Amino acid sequence: MDGIVIIGAGEAGTRAAFAAREAGFAGTVTLVGSEPHLPYERPPLSKPVDGAVQMKAICAAETLAAAGIDYRQGVSASGLDAARRSVSLSDGSTLRYEKLLLATGAQPRRLTCPGAQHALDFRTYAEAAAIFSRAEAGRHFVIIGGGLIGMELAAVLRGKGLAVSVIEAAQKTLGRAVPARLAAKLHDRHMDEGVRFHLGQGIAEITPDAIVLADGSQVPADIVVAAIGVLPDTHLAQAAGLAIGNGVLTDAFLRTSDPHIFAAGDCAAVSQPGGGHVRFESWRNARSQAETAARNMAGADEAFVATPWFWSDQYDLGLQVAGVPLPDHRSVVRPSGGGELEFFLDEGRLVAAAGLGPGNSLAKDIKLAEMLIAAGISPDPAALADPGVNLKALLKTARAA
Repeated sequence: MDGIVIIGAGEAGTRAAFAAREAGFAGTVTLVGSEPHLPYERPPLSKPVDGAVQMKAICAAETLAAAGIDYRQGVSASGLDAARRSVSLSDGSTLRYEKLLLATGAQPRRLTCPGAQHALDFRTYAEAAAIFSRAEAGRHFVIIGGGLIGMELAAVLRGKGLAVSVIEAAQKTLGRAVPARLAAKLHDRHMDEGVRFHLGQGIAEITPDAIVLADGSQVPADIVVAAIGVLPDTHLAQAAGLAIGNGVLTDAFLRTSDPHIFAAGDCAAVSQPGGGHVRFESWRNARSQAETAARNMAGADEAFVATPWFWSDQYDLGLQVAGVPLPDHRSVVRPSGGGELEFFLDEGRLVAAAGLGPGNSLAKDIKLAEMLIAAGISPDPAALADPGVNLKALLKTARAA
């Protein structure tokens, strides 16, 4: 029987393959990737250089070979037989496994309105290349969805001098993941840069040259991009009879309902200490979960514990969020580095922090905030708000206590 098989060659799957080797796993490691490229990172796709989409490889072919990782490139999994511990591939071959990792990621949520076929997705390298190849002067882009991906794309396109409109069904942009205070500041910056917003609007139809809103008004559109979120790719797991919720359900050790199968990254919904399962969509989460899952497949028994974190670059502003800020948390604001930090307390305990400022100016503060969150401290709110109080000093005090 084969050793470890990994379905999905994105950030999670690729990092898991290397982590298994680093953990001392000596059996076979097979990495299955459906795209016709070496594994690459997705965040750079929204940050073209000189008009060209960046293909930032996670590793070279020689690195995969040196680690003894069998990379099945341009092949997808078509079936999973959990009882036989085997995976059928689109090229007609079958892989048997001792342990299997599902790192299938997520797929773009699809529009259902008439004319939805006119909208481009923005998830893969090929899709990003198709969008930016059309970014020519005089063209009007319409982005459906005012979340992080949609707003990042709007910033890049405005930076090229293109007309950009954003349509969002909610009354506010960036409402799901970004604290309201910082979301409003980013929205205002987009307004200052000339982005036009249509908020609280549904879509009746997409035509070849316009979007018809639910109220009957029209938004001219040469190019339409759908950025309305993603859905976890669970079809393989569901067909195999694994437990499914908002993703492939796992325990704290990233095991699914089948003890021989693990899941990590955007497709995994992980059991939480307080009950329920949570799925996080971020580059760091994919990497951290993958490394934990790989060590466990190699024989460890390690619970996944990490503070959620993500970042977003829009114009010259850098946003970072650590933890999960909620509306009912107490908010404490601190000016810092030409921007501001916002801390979130739950019954006095620091549980989240966010920062918005020029470039990467707040990265060090957010890293310290992550450490403070992990320490489980209940800091003095006045100290958090005071830019004269060093966060590193707070951390030293917490560790000493």
